[in-house]
Amino acid sequence: MYKIETLTQSDRGHTLHHNSVFNFNNEWIVFDARNDDTKIGECTEIGTVNVNSKEERIIYQTMNPNQYGPGVGAASFHPHENRVIFIHGLPEANAEKPYAMTRRFGMMVDLDHNNSAYPADSRDIQKPFTKGSLRGGTHSHCWSPNGEMLSFTYNDQFIDPDLRTVGVMFQKSPVEKVEPIPGNIQGIYFSSLVARVVPKAIPGSDQIVKAFDECWLKDDVLAFQGNTLNKEGKQITEIYTVGISSDLLLKGSFIDENISDYPIVPQGIEAVRITRSEKGLSNFRHWLRASPDGRTIYALAKDNQDKNQIIQCEIPSGKLTYLSDFDFSVASAINLDPKGERITFIANNNVYLFHLKQAKLDKLTDFNEEDLPVQGIPNFSRDGSIIAFNKFVANNGQQNLQIKLIYLK
Repeated sequence: MYKIETLTQSDRGHTLHHNSVFNFNNEWIVFDARNDDTKIGECTEIGTVNVNSKEERIIYQTMNPNQYGPGVGAASFHPHENRVIFIHGLPEANAEKPYAMTRRFGMMVDLDHNNSAYPADSRDIQKPFTKGSLRGGTHSHCWSPNGEMLSFTYNDQFIDPDLRTVGVMFQKSPVEKVEPIPGNIQGIYFSSLVARVVPKAIPGSDQIVKAFDECWLKDDVLAFQGNTLNKEGKQITEIYTVGISSDLLLKGSFIDENISDYPIVPQGIEAVRITRSEKGLSNFRHWLRASPDGRTIYALAKDNQDKNQIIQCEIPSGKLTYLSDFDFSVASAINLDPKGERITFIANNNVYLFHLKQAKLDKLTDFNEEDLPVQGIPNFSRDGSIIAFNKFVANNGQQNLQIKLIYLK
C-alpha cells in the first residue's frame, strides 16, 4: 500500500482547485477555506500549507466580508514562481449585488514579496470600455506551461450570463487605465476572449453555444470544450483548439461599445473544431488534460451504460478512443501526471490511479461508502511523486475538508 497522511489539521476548509495546487518545488500547496464547493461567495481566506512541516499560512483575507461576498476561491500556483491566482468577487458585494459568475476577477498574490496582492485582469462596465478589459467575470484560471499567460472561462454582465466562453490574459505594460468606479477593477494584465459563442447554433455547423473547461496544449495553443448542435439539432460537446498570439490580441482588440453582444474576438484568432463524434464528451463537469507534447487530449465520455470513462483525442486528427472500461463511473474531474503517463480521479469514495500504457488501474485508498466523503479533484505534485486530495475529517464535533497526501514513491 502507498503511504497516506493527513496534511492539514486546522478547523477550516481546505479546498483544492482543479489544477496547479503545488508550487514549483513541491514545498507548498495552496487552498481556499471552503468546506462547500458551492460557496465561494462566503469564503474569506486563501491559505498555503507546507508539505514537509505541515505549517499552515493564510496568505490572503478579504476585506469587510459579509454573506453576499466578496468571496475568494479556486487558487493555483504559477509554474515556476511563488505567485498564486484565485477567483475574487467584487469588493462592494451586497444583497443587491452579491458574488456572482459575472461579478468576479482574478486576484494575484506574490508570496516572495510579503504576500502583496493585486488584481490580474481589468473589469470595466462603463462606456467607453477600456481596451484590454472585460465586462463580466473570469474564473477557473489556468497558467500556460511557461507561465506567461492565463486562460479562464468568462461570463459577461450585459448579456445572457449562461453564454459562457473562454479567454486569455497576459501582462502588458503600460496597462490601460480603468475608471475607478464601483464595479470596475484595475488589473495589470491585458484580457481578450478567444472563442466566439452564439445564443443558438445552426444545426450541423461548427458554431459554439458555450465554450468552457479548457487546457493548454502548448504555450500558444488552447484546447476547450464547446457545445454545438448536431444535424438533428441535439446539443453535443466537442473539442476545439485555438492558436493564441499576444501580437494578434493586441493588434486586433478594439473598444467595442455594443453591450448586446459579447466583446469581439480579435481578427486572426480562430477556433478550430477537432472532434466530430457521435456522442461527444460527457456532460459531467471536467477539464480537458493535455499530454506534455500537446499531441493528445484526455477527457471523459459516457459509455453505453452511461458511465464516465477516460478517452483520448489525437491532435490534429480528432480521433477519439476509449481507454477505460471500468465497471463504475469516474466521479470527479481527472488530472494527468507531468510525464503524461498516469491519470488520477475519484470514484466510489476513493482515489484511483490509471496507468495509460498498461491500461492498469490502482485503487490508492481504502475508504468505505459509509466513510466521510472524499471530494473534489486529486492533484499531482510537479514531479508526479505525490497526489494531494480532499477528504472530510471529523474533529471535536466538526467536519472539515482536509488535505491528504498519497506518496507514490
